[in-house]
Amino acid sequence: MREFFKAALVRAVYTVAETAIGVIGTSAILSEVDWKMVLSASALAGIVSILKSIAVGMPEAPKVNE
Repeated sequence: MREFFKAALVRAVYTVAETAIGVIGTSAILSEVDWKMVLSASALAGIVSILKSIAVGMPEAPKVNE
């Protein structure tokens, strides 16, 4: 089970980073970045990623009940 949650955390970190890059990329210039929106969207994406990993599973990690 420990390996599963480690893999889920790694996947969530990647998802948070990808979301942050996407939200930052919507600004025309760096000074116009809405950092609260970046943080909010990235945090939500990380939470959804972890919940989805628990609900659906991940091919790269063992099942939760194994």
